[in-house]
Parts: sequence; C-alpha cells; structure tokens
Amino acid sequence: MTTLQERTVADVVTENIKAAHIFKKYGIDFCCGGGISIKRACEKAKINPDILETELLSLDSVPDRASDYNSWKLDFLTDHIINLHHGYVEESSPLLLQYSKRVNHVHGHHYTELGEIEILVKKVVQTLAAHMKKEELILFPFIKKLVKAEREGSEIPSIHFGTVENPIKMMEEEHEEAGEILRRIAVLSNNFTPPQGACNTYRAFYSKLDEFEQDLHQHVHLENNILFPKALNLEKILKN
Repeated sequence: MTTLQERTVADVVTENIKAAHIFKKYGIDFCCGGGISIKRACEKAKINPDILETELLSLDSVPDRASDYNSWKLDFLTDHIINLHHGYVEESSPLLLQYSKRVNHVHGHHYTELGEIEILVKKVVQTLAAHMKKEELILFPFIKKLVKAEREGSEIPSIHFGTVENPIKMMEEEHEEAGEILRRIAVLSNNFTPPQGACNTYRAFYSKLDEFEQDLHQHVHLENNILFPKALNLEKILKN
C-alpha cells in the first residue's frame, strides 16, 4: 500500500484542493513540479516530511463539492478555467503593468532589481495572453468536442494538429515558462516582500504579484494535473 509520503504532490492536491495551501506554505510547487513524491519534494525543500504529513492528515478528508474539480465534467472545467483564471489574468495584467512601470520609475534608482522585474512582468503578461488565446480558440474547443463525442457516441472530429497530445504538450511547456518567470520575480522581490517603509503603491504591487502567482499555481494545477490527463485518456478511449 502506498504511503502518503510516497504519493505525488499533484495527486494529493487533485484529491483535496485544500492541500495546496499547505504545499504553498512550505514553498512546494504543486502544479508544474507536482509529479514527484511528497517525500522527494520535502527533501528538495529541506522540510521534515513527517511535519508536512501531519498537517496534510489534519485536513478535512472530505473535499468541498464546489471545489472537487476532479469530479467535474471536462467541458464544465474548461469553462471554469476561462471564467475564473483567464478572466483574472486579463483583469490583473493591466494593473501589474502600471504598477511595475510606476514603482520602477520612482524607486528603481535605489532598488535596481525593479528594472528587471518590470521587464519580467511584461514578459509574463505577454506569454499568458498568447497562451490563453490558444487554449480558448484551439485546445478547449477540441476538448469539448471530445466530451460531446463521448456523450453522443459519435466519431472524433478530424483536427489539423493530429492528436490532443500535441497542443497539450505545448501548453505545458508554456506553463513552465510562465512559472519560471514568476519564480525569478519571487527571487528578485524577496518573495514579494517590499522593503521597510515602502510606499503604498510599492506594497500593492508586490501584493498583487503574490496573488497573481498563487492564481497561476491553481490555474496550472487544474490543467496539468486534471484537465490534460483526462483529455488524453478520453481521446485514447474514443479511438479504441
């Protein structure tokens, strides 16, 4: 029988989304890097796995139905991702761009890391904007067609990209790229910690960056660990 520490981070979060908060607290990546065991993740983060296990076991074992994403239909899950996470990115991006430009202009002469942070904010905003369009116009509509084919017992529609695995692989690579940009920002900003005596705009900027990263982790988790594996499996079933 597999012990809790032998299970992957991604599996535990998929089973109970509340576990994400514990992994986040200890700096453990549960989205892009969630495919490793809890024990290995703790070794990398230099954390006592027994302490983490105790906290995970203290969670309510019955997930909230509203956030039991693993039980949702794939077409419903794609709509949720677009409405909640894509909507959040589109709403937050202009604000982050304004904050980064303003804070760098006012404080960049003293805190020189702000220049690089401004460049990285522009990069992650552009990366995610293009990424989300590909999902909304290509990948997600095809996943919905797979769900419809399963429901109606019909043939899989022909597609120019061959198999759903191809766009999924591209999306996963772009997730890693966006995640790496935000990890770099986190390092430069001391984990989004403003300097002593920072003005309200500076503090608001770092707070928004922290929130943005947390949303991306949830966003990527839903896709990499739930939506994409299930879409791959559904296509496989329909082809047999």
